[in-house]
Amino acid sequence: MRTLWMTVGLTATLAVLWCSGNALSADPKYSIKEVMKLAHTGKPALCAKAVQGKATPEEKKQLLELYEALAANKPPRGDAKDWKERTSALVEAAKALVANDPDAIAKYKKALNCAACHQEHKPN
Repeated sequence: MRTLWMTVGLTATLAVLWCSGNALSADPKYSIKEVMKLAHTGKPALCAKAVQGKATPEEKKQLLELYEALAANKPPRGDAKDWKERTSALVEAAKALVANDPDAIAKYKKALNCAACHQEHKPN
């Protein structure tokens, strides 16, 4: 009986470890290209609506989801630490938008520095 419980315990432990490893190595929901298209293009672009204070609660949540996926991607070039800082700033600003923080739009405008990010990380 003791051997049975040890086997069950070991099997459960291995299953948990296997599942956690798969969750950690999962690909981001959106590629960088998809995030750029969904968040930064269109008339008006989702990011423009957010800057103007015209984004709906659903659109704000979508921005947050997109920026979380962006942060989960690896930079195509440039410093990974810089990528993490820039994408983390976008995620935090999007969280502020979702929470209707009074300073959210200012935080978002500051984090949304397309030219600087593209200069550092966009492939040639």
